Amino acid sequence: MTTDESEPDETSADEQARTDGGAAGADDVALDPWGSSTVSDYRRLFDQFGIERFGEVLDEVPDPHYLMRRGVIFGHRDYRPVARAMRNNDPFAVLSGFMPTGDPHIGHKLVFDEIIWHQQQGGDAYGLIADLEAHSARGLSWDEIDTHSRNYLLSLLALGFDPEEGTLYRQSTNREIQDLAFELGIEANFSELAAIYDFDGETDISHMESVVTQMGDILYPQLEEPKPTVIPVGPDQDPHVRLARDLAARMRYFGVTTAYASFEADDTEQQLVAHAYETLAEERGGADTEESGGGDGGGPIRCIEAAEFLERERGPDPTDTETTPLANTITMLREAGKEPLRPRVRVVDRNATPEAFEALIEAIDGEKRVYDEHIDSFDLSRGAVESLAREVELDHGGYGFVPPSSLYHRFMTGLTGGKMSSSVPASHISLLDDPEDGYDKVKAATTGGRETAEKQRELGGEPDDCPVYELYTYLLAAADDEFARRVYEECAGGERLCGDCKEQAAELMREFLADHQEKRAEWTDRLDELDVEFESDRV
Repeated sequence: MTTDESEPDETSADEQARTDGGAAGADDVALDPWGSSTVSDYRRLFDQFGIERFGEVLDEVPDPHYLMRRGVIFGHRDYRPVARAMRNNDPFAVLSGFMPTGDPHIGHKLVFDEIIWHQQQGGDAYGLIADLEAHSARGLSWDEIDTHSRNYLLSLLALGFDPEEGTLYRQSTNREIQDLAFELGIEANFSELAAIYDFDGETDISHMESVVTQMGDILYPQLEEPKPTVIPVGPDQDPHVRLARDLAARMRYFGVTTAYASFEADDTEQQLVAHAYETLAEERGGADTEESGGGDGGGPIRCIEAAEFLERERGPDPTDTETTPLANTITMLREAGKEPLRPRVRVVDRNATPEAFEALIEAIDGEKRVYDEHIDSFDLSRGAVESLAREVELDHGGYGFVPPSSLYHRFMTGLTGGKMSSSVPASHISLLDDPEDGYDKVKAATTGGRETAEKQRELGGEPDDCPVYELYTYLLAAADDEFARRVYEECAGGERLCGDCKEQAAELMREFLADHQEKRAEWTDRLDELDVEFESDRV
């Protein structure tokens, strides 16, 4: 969940501007929050990890940020609740963190911008320094951490974060985070962390603790009030987001789902029952309920009928065994016999106190069935039941967490053509760089130009493979989409030569850094106004 180093985007710059996440290249996808993660084909993230294409939700976002419009933000998990909250002026939050292992650079600016934009849209904004993670996972001294923490926060403030309307903190000084992490750790175990993060017997306990601390960070904005919360990160941080979503669900008192019969079934089995019910209902022109006493539909659909339907649809299959989801579903339906299949909303007791369970029974109006560990409601919508379940949970001391959402941005290519790394000064521009140094680095950057000016004019340049064009897209063109488009077209058409293009980019970078340094200096004199400890008493 924390931003450390920006990694290369080996796709073309043209594809980077697309909102479908499409990319050519090798099928090499590795997501490691602490390693040297590389994404060579962003499309595989959709298939392998369930990341959704941001282009599909772009039209639902009011006044989207230019990083969204240009496809730099290419993916999301469950962003629609956040977009809906923005449209309806409902509460929502944004949070992301930074591991203070070096100077903040232009790769980190992507996350800074996303936090600030969401704050400007009305969100509760949180910026955190993952100092516990830096100490445990990277072994930095507390003196080093203090220096880097100060620099990260200065750049975040200089870029527009409003500390009066937002929250800034360090993990090591936030007791609420540490307490929440302790509670979340009860729902996680070593086997799970080993599977997600490749931990083994040599992994430090403090490193494992830093993971649950980050889970506390992600859910922290919801401690006072459950609300949609978005975590902007690079795709290498997706394992943290997936675990946080799982833990948020495990901490809930109740789970709400749909069902068709009294027996309990997993998601796959429930889908099979739903398929049988919907097909049989369509065949008979509508299914009557048990109470209707028959009718045009010929009476209710019985479980045994659904079992026979699935048997017919399955047909002879020598590879099928009695332990497959289909076989299990058929068995459960047969055992339920003539029980009617009826759509209902089911509330499962996960962690509820007996008092909370009884309170929910009372709160659900209309027809319902009460079992030892779940309640079936036949008259209320799923949304209404979910609202009741959260309300009862909060009234009885629960958290009521909303699953956190996330945004994923593309990694920036290094100026030297390889990865952008804090450990390779020539590959990146630090937000602390002197403006003249930033100018020189851009002037020395690799480009996507042809061997000679004549070939450039004849064939056009290759902005798709140019780190300098990427600078325009991600930073230098700012919100001016027409300017970014013009740079691309002039390069591809041979009108723009690399020397002039780099000169313009270098001048813009010098101006940006000069302005940024000036604003950092202004905030340096105001740090005492912030409720953040910049000098740790740890050794």
